[in-house]
Amino acid sequence: MTLGIALGVVGALALVGCQRGGGKKVVALLLPETKTARYETQDRPLFEKKLKQLCADCEIIYGNADQDATKQQSQAEAALINGARVLVLDAVDGAAAAAIADKARAQKVPVISYDRLILNTDAVDCYISFDNERVGKLQGEALLEVLGSKTDPTVVMINGAPTDNNAKLFKAGAHSVLDGKVKVVKEYDTPDWSPDKAQDEMTQALTALGGSRPDGVYAANDGTAGGAIAAMKGAGVKPLPPVTGQDAEQAAIQRILTGEQYMTVYKAIKPEAETAAELAILLLDGKPVPADRTKGKVVNNGKKDVPSVLLDPISVTRATVKDTVIKDGFWTAEQICTQAYAEACKAAGLL
Repeated sequence: MTLGIALGVVGALALVGCQRGGGKKVVALLLPETKTARYETQDRPLFEKKLKQLCADCEIIYGNADQDATKQQSQAEAALINGARVLVLDAVDGAAAAAIADKARAQKVPVISYDRLILNTDAVDCYISFDNERVGKLQGEALLEVLGSKTDPTVVMINGAPTDNNAKLFKAGAHSVLDGKVKVVKEYDTPDWSPDKAQDEMTQALTALGGSRPDGVYAANDGTAGGAIAAMKGAGVKPLPPVTGQDAEQAAIQRILTGEQYMTVYKAIKPEAETAAELAILLLDGKPVPADRTKGKVVNNGKKDVPSVLLDPISVTRATVKDTVIKDGFWTAEQICTQAYAEACKAAGLL
């Protein structure tokens, strides 16, 4: 009798295990960090809004890993336990995230590699991002343009996180443009994309330069640009050299209008997030990613050629703020043109 009861309990537990998630439509969105403003202000709300438009009865499991790969692993495991049937994963660490994709594949859960490529696994169903080497090229080209005919210009390079495959592509793109045309006097890879660490790196560079001003600063994104600019302002560097950036953050657009930052790269996150939601619904319904969405593009992750949707990045300077981020509604003039920036906005034709 006791054995029968025990077997019955085991059978019931097995049934519960098989039915976990049941007929529920559950999608997990797992983002990497909060130091870059876009994830909480743009990616998450845009993805969630589009998914709910397409599938009113879908449930969304959300997690932000705060730049902790172990935490992201735990969030992914929890999502799978709670019935996620598609993972949309923006990896903290592209190599470490392979274990997440493999675990999802073992449970027949498709994986969308979002914004950052998951490396060295064949368990990625599709990849959606931007042409990330092109991002670096746009940054490098903008820096060369503003440096003009200056002889042997000196540049400090502040790259992104070494764990982020995108950062490697930005760096490669920038070097392909800058090498042989500028003298890179100091170069850093910035752990966690931390603005504070970028500030420390720029301070170290200024010390190494004996207090002399570099002709330009390649900063891989707007957060690191802000850190570099803070270091130079703190050291009394005047005038500030041109500084690149990426993500078109509100603070960066404001710095561009006042002349503290030269440019940023605008990546239209709305189509990226919305396309991810659309692909998640297709995969949720057991349908393959259609060829017309990828246009035949693939990106090799070290293990397979991953079908990829690659969007075009756009260079933004003071002259083009109005026709890019404002025109697209990425930011409104009211959001950018607070009282402290009203004069700069008027000069740029935003008010």
